[in-house]
Amino acid sequence: MEDNKNSKKSFKCNIPVILITALTTCLLTIIVIFAFVIKGESIGKYVFVQDSKEGEEISSELKKYKTIVDQYFLGDVDENKMKEGAIKGYIEGLDDPYTEYMTKDEMKNFMEDTKGNFVGIGIYMTSDKTVDLIKVLATMKGSPAEKVGIKAGDYIKTVNGEKYTSADLTTISNKIKGEEGTKVKLEIVRDNETLEFEVVREKIDVKQVDGKVLKDNIGYIDISSFDESTANEFKEKFEELNKQNLKGLIIDLRNNGGGIVSEALKIADFIADKDSVLLYEVDKNQKEVVKKANSNPIIKMPVVILTNENTASASEILAGALKDLGKAKTVGTKTYGKGVIQEILTLTDGSGLKITTEEYKTPNKTKIHKVGIEPDEKVELPEKLKNNVIVNEEDDVQLQKAIEMLK
Repeated sequence: MEDNKNSKKSFKCNIPVILITALTTCLLTIIVIFAFVIKGESIGKYVFVQDSKEGEEISSELKKYKTIVDQYFLGDVDENKMKEGAIKGYIEGLDDPYTEYMTKDEMKNFMEDTKGNFVGIGIYMTSDKTVDLIKVLATMKGSPAEKVGIKAGDYIKTVNGEKYTSADLTTISNKIKGEEGTKVKLEIVRDNETLEFEVVREKIDVKQVDGKVLKDNIGYIDISSFDESTANEFKEKFEELNKQNLKGLIIDLRNNGGGIVSEALKIADFIADKDSVLLYEVDKNQKEVVKKANSNPIIKMPVVILTNENTASASEILAGALKDLGKAKTVGTKTYGKGVIQEILTLTDGSGLKITTEEYKTPNKTKIHKVGIEPDEKVELPEKLKNNVIVNEEDDVQLQKAIEMLK
C-alpha cells in the first residue's frame, strides 16, 4: 500500500460498483488520496479547489430554491441533509454508475469494508439499470445469505419493507449491514417470482483465496475478490499446493467482482516475465501509465483461468494480462466488461467522492469497458447450474474443460 508524504492513504477503485454487503464495497488500488474544500489555495497535504464561474451559477440556483423552501415549506428543514442531497443529485447528473458522493458515515463504512472483516449477510451486489434494481452477483461461501437460499442473479426489491432502485447501491449496502445477531428482511425477485428472506447478520471473516489439488496433480485456486492481503494469500496457497509437485494450475475468477488492482497485478507478476507490460491506464487527456511486472516469475507451469459474466474489473485485468502475454488460457464465458478505474477522494468534512478517472487496457491495448474478454474456450454451464453458488466438481463443465486442457 502506497502512502503519500503525509502518510495519508487512498484508493483507486476498480469494480463494477460491486460490493459485498458486509464485505468489500469497492475493490481498490492504492494511490495518493486528496482532501479538498470548495474555496482556497493549495496548502500542504490538501488540494483546495477554486470556485469556477459555473460553480457560482450552481450556487446561485440553489440559493433560489433555498429561499422558496424557507418561505413556503411546512415542516422542519435539516440543512445538512439538504446539502448532502444537493451534492448527491449533482454527482448523479454525471450518469456514471461508478461515480458517487458518500456522506461522512457512508465514507467511514466504505473504508472499513476494505479490511476484510465485517458484520452483514455476505453478498456481492451490482447496479443493474436494465431492470432498475440491485442485482446479487454472488454469495460468500458459508455466509448467512447462502444459508437462507439467496442466489446469484437475484434482484433486491426491498430491504426491511423499503423499496430501492439501481441508484441506491451504497444505501442498500448500509441498510443491510448492522449489528451482529440482528435480522434484516429482503424481498427478492427471481424468475419473475417474488420471494421473502429473513437473514441474521453475522460477523464474516472474508476468505479471499481457497485451493486444493485436483486429479493428475493439477492445482486449483479460487479467488473470490481482491483485498489488501489477496496476493500474499494466493502465493502462500500456491506454495502449499506446489509441495505436491503440481503440473498445472487453474485460477478460478468466476463471480469475482474485482478489488484492489495492485493485488491483481501482484498475482500477474507471479506468472509473467519480468518487465512485461501488465496494464495500461489512460486518463481523460490520453496520458498513459504503464504497469509492468517487477520480478521474475515464480509460477512457470501451464495456467488456465476460469471466467464468467461476473468476472469483472481487477479480475479482468489479471485474466487479460496473462491471456495477452500467452501465460494463461481462459475458459468459460465472456467477462463483465468493467474497464474503468475510480479514485476515492476524501473531503475535509470526512465525506467522500468516488469518481471515474481512468480507463484500463490489456497489454495488447485491448479495450475492456462495456466489451469484456472473450475466453479462449467458450464453455457454458448448464442452465440449471448457472445460479448455484456451489457446483459439484464432476458437473462443472468449465472446470472439467480446464483440467482437460492442462492434461
